[in-house]
Amino acid sequence: MISVKDLVFTYSGNKKETLKGLNFEVKNKEIFGFLGPSGAGKSTTQKILYGLLKGYSGDVKIMNKEINAWHADLYEKIGISFEMPNHYTKLTAFENLTYFGSLYSGSTYEPMELLKWVGLEEDAHKRVSDYSKGMKIRLNVARSLIHKPKLLFLDEPTSGLDPVNARNIKDLILRFRDLGTTVFITTHNMMVADELCDQVAFVTDGNIRAIDSPEALKKKYGKRNVKVTYHDKGKEGNKEFPIEGLGKNEAFYHLLNSGVTIDRLHSQETTLDNIFIQITGEELD
Repeated sequence: MISVKDLVFTYSGNKKETLKGLNFEVKNKEIFGFLGPSGAGKSTTQKILYGLLKGYSGDVKIMNKEINAWHADLYEKIGISFEMPNHYTKLTAFENLTYFGSLYSGSTYEPMELLKWVGLEEDAHKRVSDYSKGMKIRLNVARSLIHKPKLLFLDEPTSGLDPVNARNIKDLILRFRDLGTTVFITTHNMMVADELCDQVAFVTDGNIRAIDSPEALKKKYGKRNVKVTYHDKGKEGNKEFPIEGLGKNEAFYHLLNSGVTIDRLHSQETTLDNIFIQITGEELD
């Protein structure tokens, strides 16, 4: 769905390259996370991918077609939800979606159906100027989906949302992936990436430092131990055992059968945040 080879970009007037030779591919019907701190080059890459920034070097293809060869027809195929809400605030949410839906030549979803999916059905006829930031972000997502895009770009899709609405948006993203939509997510929220993404790329200072599935990264960089927390004669204790060979580990079985009260058995799985710091030496914003 997306192929990027040796992508280099420098903003006009800058001597330093913002993107320094990126290489990655996004498969059809997968959720791909582009992860890194502010200033890493995430938004620049995304703007090149959907045609807002020109003047790059390298090869950038969307659906096997060089991005510079696409014209307005590209926007019939892709949906974009920006991090910052951008709507016609004097119109209602229903009117916004009705207007944007009219711009496309193909089949579109009914506005009320989309508003229901993002939890805005009861506020459909309220002016967007009266919406909270979180409501505007959800409306952003709805608008990006209205024309049933094959490729969806989401920039910080759960930023500013309460846990319930964030969960609803994440479930909606997974639903569209299952329906055949390819999703490119730009974020610095590693929990979102871990929950949603089939593949992730770690980006710092215009370079990609690692690409793999979250599970593979955690397996490679994680601490493969089991931590046992227990109580023995009123005192809490804990011990760690390697996962490899655990079924034959005599010390592990001795502890389990020693009469202590086992409180928790927990695999010492690392997080994407920790892996990002371990690989890049940088912390996320």
